[in-house]
Amino acid sequence: MLIAAIVSGVFKDGSTLNILFAGITTLIVGVTAMFFTREHEKEIRKRDGYLVVAIGWVVMALSGTLPYVFSNTIPSFTNAFFETMSGYTTTGASILNDIESMPEGILFWRSLTHWIGGMGIIVLAIAILPLLGIGGMQLFAAEAPGPSADKLHPRITDTAKRLWLIYFGYTAAETLLLNLAGMSFFDAINHAMCTLSTGGFSTKNASIAHWNGQPLIQYIIILFMFLAGTNFVLSYFAFKGKVQKVIRDEEFKLYFKFIIIFTIIAAIIIYFKADISLSTIDHPMVLGKGESSFRHALFQVIAIVTTTGFVTADFTIWTPFLLVFFFGIMFLGGSAGSTAGGVKVVRHLIMLKTGFTEFKKTLHPNAVLPVWYNNNSIPKKIIFNILAFFILYMLAFIIGSLVFSMFNLDFESSIGLAASSLGNVGPALGEFGPVNNYSALPDLAKWWCGFLMLIGRLEIFTVLILLTPFFWRNR
Repeated sequence: MLIAAIVSGVFKDGSTLNILFAGITTLIVGVTAMFFTREHEKEIRKRDGYLVVAIGWVVMALSGTLPYVFSNTIPSFTNAFFETMSGYTTTGASILNDIESMPEGILFWRSLTHWIGGMGIIVLAIAILPLLGIGGMQLFAAEAPGPSADKLHPRITDTAKRLWLIYFGYTAAETLLLNLAGMSFFDAINHAMCTLSTGGFSTKNASIAHWNGQPLIQYIIILFMFLAGTNFVLSYFAFKGKVQKVIRDEEFKLYFKFIIIFTIIAAIIIYFKADISLSTIDHPMVLGKGESSFRHALFQVIAIVTTTGFVTADFTIWTPFLLVFFFGIMFLGGSAGSTAGGVKVVRHLIMLKTGFTEFKKTLHPNAVLPVWYNNNSIPKKIIFNILAFFILYMLAFIIGSLVFSMFNLDFESSIGLAASSLGNVGPALGEFGPVNNYSALPDLAKWWCGFLMLIGRLEIFTVLILLTPFFWRNR
């Protein structure tokens, strides 16, 4: 917040003191809490870990509303909380109707919530959730701290530092490239933070469609969305020269294949069936219809698979097939250990392998047929964890859709909102599609969105376990 106040001061946007006051207020509350708990037991048990992660995220969202409320840019607390939760969970759904009229300091804070939340989830996935045994995350982060020959570093803090360095380096590189490609420095740093966090907030009302006449800018964002949706541990290995580890990683290979196949399908349909000129802004045919079809297909596929949520066009009007197609890939998600939301590619991979193994067992009931991932046999405990996660995820989607329908929303809008919020995607369907925002939602529906964003971001179990009676029983 103090950094955002400095940005506000540089631009003289009139909100400097308000953001500064918000930062000081947060600081005072935090220091006071530290003072009164200084003698408290410092050891964190497994049960405490769940509470720290879930409640800590909520407290961050509550404090993050202060710059909006104090500056009166989002006077409604419900709207301010929605925008902040959407920021920290890197969902990218917004209630702002005119983004470009917002003070620069507030826009920077908005992007910063993405950036902080994105790195927070990487550290959570790589360093913390494996210790809690969440949803098979100990498998996904097999290269992270623990009894592995290829661990990054035996201490979580040092792992986090390395991940932060990669994250910061990618952000700086994208900022520079976007600036050189024609974006203003302010727009470049905001979009870099929102890309690397796979968030999707933009400083423009039209999102990335504002630069449809500058394909280079969109290709740069495509590259960094792809990197952000890749396991950051693989980036570490690549920088260490261990490229073979990246190439051989089963999740990375499937993630890459998904993007290629989905892009080809979307590009062919866009080229032959969709009228791009009606769904883009500023020179849609810059390099010809073929290039334009490929670029928009690649951009939207990566934006939704990685749950970034940037848009270059309204994909909901690109034929009914593509509407259902993009809705389907909202459930895919990027790689584990990335900033992407969703189910995650590795979970789909393990479920597919488990399904094929069950087919084999029906023919050979007495055979011992383990499920393999990256040349390692997967323990049954982790397979059950993944299956339980998927069942809970789909159950949350169904219940989420039903709740939205209670607010008199149509079927398309209800399922779109549930899938988008739970997967931290951003753009939904129907009334809340890529060219609209969430401002028309009733207040209670916004709080429900916030809850779905939170449980989706924190891997379902972390939050839902707090709602079970046995969690609170004395051991």
